[in-house]
Amino acid sequence: MAVLERAVSVPRARSQGFSALITREIGKSIAQSQGEVAMGAIILDCYADHAGPFLAPEKVACHICPSKRDGARLGTDPEPAPLVDASKIRSTHPRPEFPMPATHPTISDKRRAFQQLHAAGCFAIPNPWDVGSARYLQSLGFQALASTSAGFAWSKGLADNGVSRDAVLGHLRELVEAVDVPINADFEGGFAAEPQGVADNVRLAIETGVAGLSIEDSTGDAAAPLYPLDAAVARMRAARKAIDAAGGDVVLVGRAECLLVGQGDIDEVVARLKAYAQAGADCLYAPGLRTREQIVAVVQAVAPKPVNLLVGWASDMTLADIAALGVRRVSVGGALAGAAWHAFMDAARQIATEGRFDAFVASPGRELNPLFRGAGVPSSSRAG
Repeated sequence: MAVLERAVSVPRARSQGFSALITREIGKSIAQSQGEVAMGAIILDCYADHAGPFLAPEKVACHICPSKRDGARLGTDPEPAPLVDASKIRSTHPRPEFPMPATHPTISDKRRAFQQLHAAGCFAIPNPWDVGSARYLQSLGFQALASTSAGFAWSKGLADNGVSRDAVLGHLRELVEAVDVPINADFEGGFAAEPQGVADNVRLAIETGVAGLSIEDSTGDAAAPLYPLDAAVARMRAARKAIDAAGGDVVLVGRAECLLVGQGDIDEVVARLKAYAQAGADCLYAPGLRTREQIVAVVQAVAPKPVNLLVGWASDMTLADIAALGVRRVSVGGALAGAAWHAFMDAARQIATEGRFDAFVASPGRELNPLFRGAGVPSSSRAG
């Protein structure tokens, strides 16, 4: 490259000057082998490509054209090579392919894209539980992904909501770095009861590079499974404040867990979601909605803010059906992880109890190995 830079820097370089330059810089090493002569051809071809504007209509002397390769070495041929057009140099010598480095979206790019997805339409946002499942989902063309507290916990041999804050933060960072699409964090209850603790932990979640995160109102206490509404609202406001302090480009999802914990009805769900919207939630989410009537009630109550619908079970509704109800995004929670676990458990039980192996299906290696081969860490973990 130093040779090229020096050669290109001399406008309308003459053949003699260029030959001398090549000879002086690399002639000695090129004379070592026929393979290195070929490398000289590549260099000369690059020169013709990059210095073309300076050459025409001048002629340059090519000491390694096919007619001179046999027995001739750069700088050692006693007779000068015939003058040839630069255009002929391009056609004579094969042009090497220089792969361009892959580019990846920045964290800011991902967050902008995620905001745009919430502006109109309806999109599916499936839930991977590890890097492999995230990369596979990305390969299918999904525009965003969301973590799953249950799926990740099971992968660690823990119950849902049994993973520590720091482990979840590490998991989120790993997902963000593994794929080029936005990641929404299932951030459970913010890993704190008091608003200030929620704000501090939300700030840590933002630092992982996620494009969105949810805060739910369940306490984990069977005797009092939901935070009182005023406390839940204060926690949501704290999360909003932390996001705004960090730039405001992370989507805040307010979750009402009423239906999951068996507390309240659709009216309670609507009341809580409206309060969370007023407290600063960008998107509203009530896991457990199943009927069209419930879904429409929630969509209309919080409009124009977008609604996330969980479909974590077999449903007769398609994505198009759900979109027609006004839902903006559809997640599946731990359902994909559950499907993988069910297949694993069935096959393992068959071996343990029957000594049979016919529950196995064809190995996915033929599809997964090419997908994962050479997979590196995208540069999307960089800020910007």
